[in-house]
Amino acid sequence: MRLTLISDTHLPVRAKKLPAPVWEAVERADVVIHAGDWVSVGLLDELESRAARLVGCWGNNDGPELRARLPEVARVTLDGLSVAVVHETGPATGREARCEAAYPGVELLVFGHSHIPWDTTSAGGLRLLNPGSPTDRRRQPYCTYQTATITAGRLEEVALHNL
Repeated sequence: MRLTLISDTHLPVRAKKLPAPVWEAVERADVVIHAGDWVSVGLLDELESRAARLVGCWGNNDGPELRARLPEVARVTLDGLSVAVVHETGPATGREARCEAAYPGVELLVFGHSHIPWDTTSAGGLRLLNPGSPTDRRRQPYCTYQTATITAGRLEEVALHNL
């Protein structure tokens, strides 16, 4: 199962549209995960129409219309892997232990908010991924997104893509 992970798109505030390589990754993916701060309902509509499957949550910059259509925390099982998607996880210090306690039974937690790519594993085995932002790099050298695969309940081939 091929995944494309994005977050913090902030359309149309930070950019007018997603970069072409992101749309190409969306088209190839079996599941697209968006970890909040869409800003535009139009992007949700477009991803719903173009992605084979979309899993997403709302972020702190998402208004009532997006919050009515998306959960604060999205939970799914993908090819046997328990996944949660949330926008904010708090400060980097202590993140792994805090998230492990907050999301028991979850094997992969996808989050956003910081615009800083993240890939760590907690002491108990929770994998934490933040794809950064494909449209607003802030203090990072590049705008980014991630791809990964899930095979028989195992997360594999996690890759960060610079734009």
